[in-house]
Amino acid sequence: MTDAAASATRTALDAQVRVERAGGFVLDAAVSASPGETIAVLGPSGAGKSTLLGALAGLDRLSAGHVRIGDRLVSSPELRVPPARRGVALLGQDPLLFPHLSARDNVAFALRSRGVSRADARRRAEDWLSRVGLSGLGLRRPADLSGGQQQRAALARALAAAPQVVLLDEPLTGLDVETASEIRGVLRDQVRAVGATTIVVTHAAVDAAALADRVIVVEDGTVVQSGTVAEVLRAPATRFVAAVAGLDRVPGIVRAGAWRDETGMLQLAVPAVADGRASAVFRPGAVRLRPMGREDVRALAADGAAEREMAWTARIARVEPSPFGALVQTTAPDVAVEVDVEVLADRGLDVGGEVRLSVDASSIRLVPMSADGAPG
Repeated sequence: MTDAAASATRTALDAQVRVERAGGFVLDAAVSASPGETIAVLGPSGAGKSTLLGALAGLDRLSAGHVRIGDRLVSSPELRVPPARRGVALLGQDPLLFPHLSARDNVAFALRSRGVSRADARRRAEDWLSRVGLSGLGLRRPADLSGGQQQRAALARALAAAPQVVLLDEPLTGLDVETASEIRGVLRDQVRAVGATTIVVTHAAVDAAALADRVIVVEDGTVVQSGTVAEVLRAPATRFVAAVAGLDRVPGIVRAGAWRDETGMLQLAVPAVADGRASAVFRPGAVRLRPMGREDVRALAADGAAEREMAWTARIARVEPSPFGALVQTTAPDVAVEVDVEVLADRGLDVGGEVRLSVDASSIRLVPMSADGAPG
């Protein structure tokens, strides 16, 4: 095997981590990455995403498991190599720039810590600032930079240290939409340019799609789904992933040519689908909604199981603003419906009100599930 081939088959990061917190929370998750690969870690707040990064960075001690970077063991229950000595750079929501140093000297600090001379460190720092779009701003201190500019400088400092693994903990949170889009592009381009293996924690599908080769989803301290970005977003294993993907997901079961949800209220004829657990997946924009009276309830049984559509009644739980108008959240089962503002005004959709919902069969995709609820 050639050196190049051997390099391509190496694992840049191999981690099986268990971290036990006071209060009973346990993170038990595995992640591995090839050289130059970017993995997005998705999950709701409190799922354990930042704890996972802390374990990889050496900030949190393992209760069990290991972290290997390249061929080197850097964490185990008996070993914890300090963050500065494990070849890892961690960039979070707070840029954590030294306030008394200029942007150039902040970046040069990372180079000086690796033994680079002062003059060479400053020269290379200016080059890094140019690469992240801060050319000419090297003498400004952090207080004189915008939030987006500070994040660019922090990225330059992180990458200037030539880390083997880059850890990004929701670095775009708190930035406005336009600035976040710009920084997202800089992150993607510069991480790829240096060939760093990267783990990025995010809660946004756009970050995963723009930055990552693969996705792992962490909920309640465990990995509940993994795969390519397209695989995960197309076949969400949980309600959280469905929401991230902009989809409605209703778990159910196929039996004798019909799919029914877990409550038995929703049903759809699926004569060509094999029996087993499956989730009905569809877009909120595919759902038709109208208020209804009691006479409409009696009529639902006649057409709710037809092959052409799935129809049911629900109650409005909340109404949220959205770029297109409003997102109406309904319960039993939990389904989101897109409506424009004219519909919202004309129909007087109030919280607690009863509505009729329907979706064309052609807009519904059944995703087989394994016994634990993940896509089969």
